[in-house]
Amino acid sequence: MIEIQKVTKNYGSKTVVDEITATLQEGRLTAFIGSNGAGKSTLLSMISRLMKIDSGEVTIDGTNILKWNQEELAKQISILRQSNHMNLRLTIRELVSFGRYPYTKGRLNKEDNEKIDEALDYTGITQIQDRYLDQLSGGQRQMAYIAMVIAQDTKYILLDEPLNNLDMKHSVQIMKILRRLVDDRGKTVIIVIHDINFVSCYADEILALKDGKLIKAGEAEQVVNSRILSEIYSMPISISHIDGKNICIYYT
Repeated sequence: MIEIQKVTKNYGSKTVVDEITATLQEGRLTAFIGSNGAGKSTLLSMISRLMKIDSGEVTIDGTNILKWNQEELAKQISILRQSNHMNLRLTIRELVSFGRYPYTKGRLNKEDNEKIDEALDYTGITQIQDRYLDQLSGGQRQMAYIAMVIAQDTKYILLDEPLNNLDMKHSVQIMKILRRLVDDRGKTVIIVIHDINFVSCYADEILALKDGKLIKAGEAEQVVNSRILSEIYSMPISISHIDGKNICIYYT
């Protein structure tokens, strides 16, 4: 379990995350939603210790993240950031193998290669594993990064807007993979995402942020309603019920 206690982050005189308190349950897919500048990515970065917390604390399984050994933390939490472009010319398999670095420091053994094979198969890219990243479409490249995170085999998986600039097909494929990681492997997935209809269809829980503050946290079906979303996004949003899901209408 990840516990967030009155976490705050300031940039000069501007507070971008304002005393947020929340509990992220294990074995769930939790989505952070809100407009640009709401503090979603900053909060995710503080949870993963990529960014310093100005006040408050985050605990992972009861231990403050500041007290975790870096190598052990990398075996508990994996994170895929928005800017994940590498300048090195790597094949897909070489990239995915980086996920095993916390365990073997680059000296891959049989178990590591099995984990890499599993990740490639899980994301459906085994057949193209020898292709170079610069030869891939944006969707294929993002799938390779998702496979790298899967190969890391951590309890907690954090993803910062993994659907950015992807077409519908690859977006759906990635959301289905994340859902399976929760349902089949018991992983805890925490995702920053803008498409609230994907959130409604795939997430278990939602943290809705606005101007650095946590406005609402709860089950997806509780948060995806017209009143809350209209407040979060400062625009009218209506809800239609389609195939048992709350689908947001916001383009009229």
